[in-house]
Amino acid sequence: MKNSPLTFRKSELSACTADLTRYADGWLLTCDIARHSQQTLKLRRIILDKLLWFLREKSLETCGLHELRLFFSYLNHGHEQPGGRWGNPQLTKPVKPATVVTYDCHLRTFFTWLVQEEVIEASPMERIAEPIDRPDQIEPFTDEEVETLIAAAKKSNCPKRDEAILWFLLDTGIRASELCALTLQDVDLTARRCKIQEGKGGKSRSVWLGSTAAKALWNYLKFEPHDELDPLFFNQRGEFLTRSGLLQLIERLGNVAGIKQARCSPHTFRHTFAISFLRAGGDVLTLQQFLGHTSLTMVKRYVKLAQADLQEAHRQYSPADRLKGKKKKR
Repeated sequence: MKNSPLTFRKSELSACTADLTRYADGWLLTCDIARHSQQTLKLRRIILDKLLWFLREKSLETCGLHELRLFFSYLNHGHEQPGGRWGNPQLTKPVKPATVVTYDCHLRTFFTWLVQEEVIEASPMERIAEPIDRPDQIEPFTDEEVETLIAAAKKSNCPKRDEAILWFLLDTGIRASELCALTLQDVDLTARRCKIQEGKGGKSRSVWLGSTAAKALWNYLKFEPHDELDPLFFNQRGEFLTRSGLLQLIERLGNVAGIKQARCSPHTFRHTFAISFLRAGGDVLTLQQFLGHTSLTMVKRYVKLAQADLQEAHRQYSPADRLKGKKKKR
């Protein structure tokens, strides 16, 4: 009698490469039944496909501790191969530490599931050290840099749209993918409120616009005929603006503005929003809700930077020190 699609052979610490596709399908089916978001399912499929590609490329018949260590080594150094990582000649740069952490997290979950399904007795991932993610230093835009970006947007090919995008990013701190997915029905200009559909778990949250951002958005929309389900921000083909297109737009405006210090990207606007919010006296829990973070880990990084900034400001403008300095001059 043949095994059913979800009946697997049990081994000690490794899974058979030939059966790994069935295992992957079974895991993703389980995740789908548990109502994981489509974005999560898509990411997990990509990660498993990369693992399968590596195992086949290296003619590895099993996938266990040794093979997984080789895989993570390749993930870190595959860009050094003549054909590029994953056999793609365009992938010749190292992956970000956060990417390695993402692979590690999802593969741990996958092999834990294999243990639960009695495919293997123990997860080989338990014997692999978790990768370290040392985040880059957060460098928000200065007020002057924002002003030069806005000035550059006003001279672009789509000035109303581009200016509205910059003010929207600055005033809400939303992710690039969230902005690109917005439709007209997500925005209530009267209430200056925007509903954000989050990729993780199908959740949603609300953010608000100040008068400047709302006015810029109105100036853009009054020239664009919109149906409720149309994208809020069009590309030149009248379609949803993509993350890549948004990144290229911000980089292009940054080049025109001559910005050299800060990285010109949508995510820098997110950093800028967070730091500005904290500098103005906003509280951490409210910021967490605005940004859509499930934990305070990332928010604490913003707090540290904001506190360092305030400390420097106090050092420069300490009332007591200034008063004492005046007395010395007399």
